Amino acid sequence: MSQIKLYVATMNCAGCVAKIEKAFAAEPNVSARINLADKQVTVDGKMSSDTALAVMDKAGYPAQLIVDAKAAAEEKRVEDAAEYRLRMRQAIAALAVGIPMMLWGLLGGEMMINSPSMQLGWGIMGLVTLALLVGTGRHFYQGMWRALKAKTTNMDTLIVLGTSTAWLYSMLVVLIPSAFPMDARHVYFEASVMILGLINLGHALELKARGKTSEAVQRLLGLQSSTAIRIGDNGDEEVEIDQLKLGDKLRLRPGDRVALDGVVESGQSLLDEAMLTGEPIPVPKHVGDNLSAGTVNGNGSLVYRVTAGQQDTRLAKIIALVQEAQTSKMPIGRLADKISAVFVPTVVVIALVAAAIWYLVGPEPALSHALVVLTSVLIIACPCALGLATPMSIMVSVGRAAQMGVLVKNGEALQSASKVDCVVLDKTGTVTQGKPQVTDIHWIEANDQALSDEDKRALLGAIASLEQHSEHPLASAMVSYVKQASIPLPATEIFTNHQGKGIEGRVDGADFLVGNQALMAAFDVQSGEGVTGSHSGFAVEAAAQFAKQGKTAIYVAKAGKLVATIAIADPIKADAKDAISAIRSQGIRVVLLTGDNPQTAQAVAAQVGIDEVIAGVLPEQKQQHIKALQQQGHVVAMVGDGINDAPALMSADVGIAMGSGTEVAIESADMTLLSHQLVVIANLLALSRATIRNIKQNLFGAFIYNSLGIPVAAGVLYPLTGMLLSPVIAGAAMALSSLTVVTNANRLRQQKL
Repeated sequence: MSQIKLYVATMNCAGCVAKIEKAFAAEPNVSARINLADKQVTVDGKMSSDTALAVMDKAGYPAQLIVDAKAAAEEKRVEDAAEYRLRMRQAIAALAVGIPMMLWGLLGGEMMINSPSMQLGWGIMGLVTLALLVGTGRHFYQGMWRALKAKTTNMDTLIVLGTSTAWLYSMLVVLIPSAFPMDARHVYFEASVMILGLINLGHALELKARGKTSEAVQRLLGLQSSTAIRIGDNGDEEVEIDQLKLGDKLRLRPGDRVALDGVVESGQSLLDEAMLTGEPIPVPKHVGDNLSAGTVNGNGSLVYRVTAGQQDTRLAKIIALVQEAQTSKMPIGRLADKISAVFVPTVVVIALVAAAIWYLVGPEPALSHALVVLTSVLIIACPCALGLATPMSIMVSVGRAAQMGVLVKNGEALQSASKVDCVVLDKTGTVTQGKPQVTDIHWIEANDQALSDEDKRALLGAIASLEQHSEHPLASAMVSYVKQASIPLPATEIFTNHQGKGIEGRVDGADFLVGNQALMAAFDVQSGEGVTGSHSGFAVEAAAQFAKQGKTAIYVAKAGKLVATIAIADPIKADAKDAISAIRSQGIRVVLLTGDNPQTAQAVAAQVGIDEVIAGVLPEQKQQHIKALQQQGHVVAMVGDGINDAPALMSADVGIAMGSGTEVAIESADMTLLSHQLVVIANLLALSRATIRNIKQNLFGAFIYNSLGIPVAAGVLYPLTGMLLSPVIAGAAMALSSLTVVTNANRLRQQKL
């Protein structure tokens, strides 16, 4: 079973995806997964790269074989940026001509052809408009042509019909005005260019938002080292990753990234594995421990043996999970496209049949009347309002969300969020602040004699003096606490680090131990002579109480006697409890999903009001739990901040990243909380539901104009009134439908949540 990845520059719509999938479906023992955001096709099965490229060529979408993922991602970024600039230039050019023409008509300017001078003037404008149709609308015509070849229709079909008919009718009026009734000699050049300008602008903004999706994979790829220090017969040498083999020995210097997965052969150090676990505390590594590619070494030096190839590392698997999640999401079908698939052929048939009837049995001049009917039907069916219905609501909603402190990356996320009935929360950096802090200090006093404030300050200064020599985050929390209290730090005379246990040292002639219970046991530290009464066994009781609260206990011994127990914890965010209560009040299930240990996770969950906890999970397992919830029928929103959350964020129906989190998590998500306040999640879900209601109202409003207007434009009222619907009235109805949509969309600005 082989896998081929292809880059397809011309793939830009759901119709393209359908046609490519159909092309590969015709091949035996082959399946294709399409990633529209990255413009990539992944082909699984027994097929050579040459055959896959040939299938793409036959389908009408030339492709390139992806060999270097980093280079392919950069190439796509450059091409998307170029296309964005092109669409913006096209929008500006069209609107720069269309807006003045529209204002001319609105302010009373003549738009009827009733004199030779008007013929000349509007004839020139017709040629200018034609140049704009070709220059700014070529891609719409190409899209319509591809849709026709696929035996379907889309919004491009509506756009082309509306703009072309308006221009063609107007140019015929300019060239042969006498062939038209006096009241039908109206030009609609401004309608053509205004439609193209607005839609190009919308496409540019959509392209920019959609392009952010692919940055998640680009940033993950950036975590992969390109070189490593290999230990060979001639000493150390720096080599490219692709030159490494299983069993090679590599040297990991302080601050370096692990190049490939491996096992420690010699040395010891602390490694930052936040990209895998999401936890801020580095993990001690000794001989025999496993290392993961992309993790960052601390101050120690290690030698490790390569155990996995470049494509088999845990980081590579996370990248693959993110890419698979992107391709496995079903694209949200645009309701406007679904309507147009039936609506457009129907409109064309109605227009042709009505025109034919008028030509065959209508009053004279039959040809002119038939052309007026044909044009009126197509103009009133123009997709202005239909095209505005969704993007206008999205634009207003996204603006409202930004005011709430939420960055929404695409409209599809809003649609998915409107159906969410289960919210999954990461712990560290999401429910908690992600920065360890000293929360409690319990002093152990001999013979029930209380320590003076001066004695306590002196002890804290000595502890921090030792801790500042350690790179451990818990040590940093202690140093920060002492510095904030403006306590001076004396000089350290001796310092020894006991990996995974704590530190030992001498300050001002006194010997200190600072660390966990294992360190105290190793040095046979007792509770201290003279410790009696309420202080007997106090250290054990305090540590147990800390554990129940999700805190880590640090023991401090001076001269072999325990003098203090310090609690360090990742504080829970102030609004976490209220935020979770607000979410649950909407009838939404809330789950805590974390890589942290179960005891700490349960303690945090109890404090914020979460009943369901899944703890001690790896990135792959986080994604599996998300999928399991989806299989139960839930529409899931995942809230996280770490690289380890990226696969889960991508697999969830809605991924919500914390703005304070890693860039990869932010780029993997559909939405980003710009503030630290979790309470906005409840408001965001309510806003999404209001947005979808608004979009449906807009689509109904836009469609009802067409549904009522088309029969009138076809002439069904002529036997009763003796009048045909003028294209001017058709244009007015089209404008009114757009105005209705825009007005309704703006209601979201004041929507109560």
